[in-house]
Amino acid sequence: MANDTGLPLLHETPETGALPHGGDLLRLPFDNSYARLPDRFFARLAPTPVGGPRLMKLNRGLAEELGLDADALSSRAGVAMLAGNRIAEGSEPIALAYAGHQFGNFVPQLGDGRAILLGEVVDRRGRRRDIQLKGSGPTPFSRRGDGRAAVGPVLREYIVSEAMAALGIPTTRSLAAVLTGEPVYRETALPGAVLTRVASSHIRVGTFQFFAAREDVEALRLLADHVIDRHYPDARDEAQPYRALFERVIARQAGLVARWMLVGFIHGVMNTDNCSIAGETIDYGPCAFMDHYDPKTVFSSIDHGGRYAYANQPRIAHWNLARFGETLLPLIADDAEAALAIANESLGTYQRLYGEALMSGMRRKVGLFTAEDGDAALIQDLLTAMAESEADFTLTFRRLDPELDISARALFSQPESYDAWAVRWRERLAHEPQDAATRRQAMRSVNPAYIPRNHRVEAALAAAVEGDYAPFEELLTVLARPFEDRLEYAAYGEPPSAGQRVCQTFCGT
Repeated sequence: MANDTGLPLLHETPETGALPHGGDLLRLPFDNSYARLPDRFFARLAPTPVGGPRLMKLNRGLAEELGLDADALSSRAGVAMLAGNRIAEGSEPIALAYAGHQFGNFVPQLGDGRAILLGEVVDRRGRRRDIQLKGSGPTPFSRRGDGRAAVGPVLREYIVSEAMAALGIPTTRSLAAVLTGEPVYRETALPGAVLTRVASSHIRVGTFQFFAAREDVEALRLLADHVIDRHYPDARDEAQPYRALFERVIARQAGLVARWMLVGFIHGVMNTDNCSIAGETIDYGPCAFMDHYDPKTVFSSIDHGGRYAYANQPRIAHWNLARFGETLLPLIADDAEAALAIANESLGTYQRLYGEALMSGMRRKVGLFTAEDGDAALIQDLLTAMAESEADFTLTFRRLDPELDISARALFSQPESYDAWAVRWRERLAHEPQDAATRRQAMRSVNPAYIPRNHRVEAALAAAVEGDYAPFEELLTVLARPFEDRLEYAAYGEPPSAGQRVCQTFCGT
């Protein structure tokens, strides 16, 4: 049976094994607003059951934040839900429709090809959060894919998304990872897994593009109104609410990408379908953190032209926002030329907002509390020296200390370039009113000691594929407190040796 879009309706999910008495139904406090939109926004279907679900990891802290019972989630009934074998009471499983530009090429229909949104909950702080299964089987958007995920990509997203949250960067979160007991086939057979992902929403620039490509203005208005109500309610009071929506998304994305740049994060696939309207980092595929600083750094095995290189990320975010603005034109004004002029005026704020966010963050990283005209040149000169000496990005900022140069200086293959810069830096710091202890504490609160080093992540994933989760658990422990030096984990702060370097990362599909 199908609805008027030709997409299948909800079906029951078979059980896998009998549940203990009293545990036959898991209740979650779902309140599903997106599922109340018209059927052309999604396909209604349940996850595909798996053969032998087993819990690998439950994020008990996040469960508490969401107002969920961690013990219930880790019970047999809970694991069955997290694997996609059972549907919790109140859940309305749907796969979302969206389109997107992938490496600059527009695809009019993408959608959740291996993910199903179970529903929404309102967390303890009153925030609405999506709960989605990723790797939960094929959907009408799978395009001949199997809809499944291997354990490596699932745990990569778990590690990196939780590390980003600990770094204070807006991000989707990972609630659980479950082994399916079934293989998935990529280059070889790999153990299958399902990730439970939590997001402010899964609405993307590509969601708007899906309806714009169909010239479905009614759907665009419904979607924009939904986003305003959910994410930007103050925009409703503006004289031009859809322009206000555009400008708020611009501001969120500008701030988000600046934060990526400040920690050396490279998303890897900044397609418009991976650009969140809520301003969160979403879809951790071939993502990575830089070791030595090089603005041209690319890790993704599918980014052959370097479109999404580290230094290109701000420009790509602007490009993605331009595509978003195009979808809103029919809502911004009835006259096409007037709408375009308004949207371009709003888009023109991006560069300033991004630049301010980046410079503010960079000042904090080098211990500056005030602003002076020469700060941008001072910071750029440090980055240039780092690039020329292949100095480690994270450690350079972590070790900056005007009273003890030797630690940072040792990271430079051309230490004289650091010496020349440090003289100017100390002269600039002399204009600051803060004492050395205050400055050092402030710098250590923004310059992490620990990031998800690629070689550490790959080692943890390789061990997990073989059934050893100890490296994964220890890495999570380290990354949960990234700004605290801990002697027992000192090795996690070190860059890779030449033989340990990871030069390519891969998309989980």
